[in-house]
Amino acid sequence: MPPDIEHGALQSRRFLWLYALASAGGSVAYVPFLTILLPMRVSAMAGSGDVAWLAYATFFGAIAASLSNIAFGWASDWTGRRVPWIVAGLLSSCLLLGSFGRTATVAEIIVLLVAWQIALNMMLAPLAAWAGDHVPDTQKGRLGGLLAFAPATGAAAGVLVTLPDLASADTRLWLVAALVTLCVSPVLLVGCPRRIEGIARQEEHESLGSRPRKAVARMWLARLLVQISEAALFAFLFFWFRAIDPAMTDAEVAQIFGLILLGAVPLALTAGRWADRHDRPFAPLVLCAAIAALGLLIMAAAASLQAALAGYVLFGLAASIFLSLHSAQTLRVLPRPQHRGRDLGLFNLTNTGPSLVMPWLTIALVPAFGFTGLFMVLAAFALAATILLLRMPRTL
Repeated sequence: MPPDIEHGALQSRRFLWLYALASAGGSVAYVPFLTILLPMRVSAMAGSGDVAWLAYATFFGAIAASLSNIAFGWASDWTGRRVPWIVAGLLSSCLLLGSFGRTATVAEIIVLLVAWQIALNMMLAPLAAWAGDHVPDTQKGRLGGLLAFAPATGAAAGVLVTLPDLASADTRLWLVAALVTLCVSPVLLVGCPRRIEGIARQEEHESLGSRPRKAVARMWLARLLVQISEAALFAFLFFWFRAIDPAMTDAEVAQIFGLILLGAVPLALTAGRWADRHDRPFAPLVLCAAIAALGLLIMAAAASLQAALAGYVLFGLAASIFLSLHSAQTLRVLPRPQHRGRDLGLFNLTNTGPSLVMPWLTIALVPAFGFTGLFMVLAAFALAATILLLRMPRTL
């Protein structure tokens, strides 16, 4: 811990919880849309070519997200203000999300998807850096546990908006936009984070030497490997379940996805608090990566819906806990706090980069080897992440 941070200084619970709600709003913005609403819209327009078109849409959207997250993270560093960027991104992304109802071709969807990703990352990049500005290392585990609410809330939103007879396809988009606004606004209006001296600006105490390059690289690569596995299921979960059981509906897939992520929340909170209490920030990450690999192996061997669900539950719980805790612990290893937004943008490549790799990996493997071949490769990635994190220093 840098010497200018007061010993025992903690951020308020109000900010932590409202920040977690805002982070959940980010998930609400893209989880229902990218996992259910976008695939359904592409499928309706492209017919039998839906998988290929979805891969193209995901590819170009990921490029836009990658570049814009770095750019807006840097911009929020340069201006020294996070909130105005968050507000602008919130408003513009919600308006663009609702505009998907006016698209008439898959090409229009892809163009609008690129614009929406840019606007969304105008909100997400400074929002991620804002936590690093105000949450000390001694609360990073708890923050990670709270961040597990984000994917669970996103999945719950997917369940809500796909309820039969609740809303039309176009109205669902505006319903998602309204939910995002309700989640993100409170921390902006009443979050009021405590100023803890030594966190927001630590230039004279934090240097690259105090955050070993190898540790940063290991954290980056381990997340990338797990995210490739998670991204493949994120985009193609609906198609995989339909391949096993053609009777599966979009609402049922959303409900399965949501229940798994909801179950990960108490486990992530427990693991995060344990990591803070024992000063072992990386131990839960190692265990989760190993369990994720096991779940993928079970999925690869699954011949029935029951076996497929068992493997996915194991993988889904482990991956969700891993990613939420990793997001918080990443703030611990960043080398230069004055460039926190930019550096988080570079780390965000581990979130968006898999979407550049995963479509082509899927197209190359699934036609020849089915989903079994894909899951075997993904299990190897998760196992490699386990090995990388095993060699992390106990503390940083």
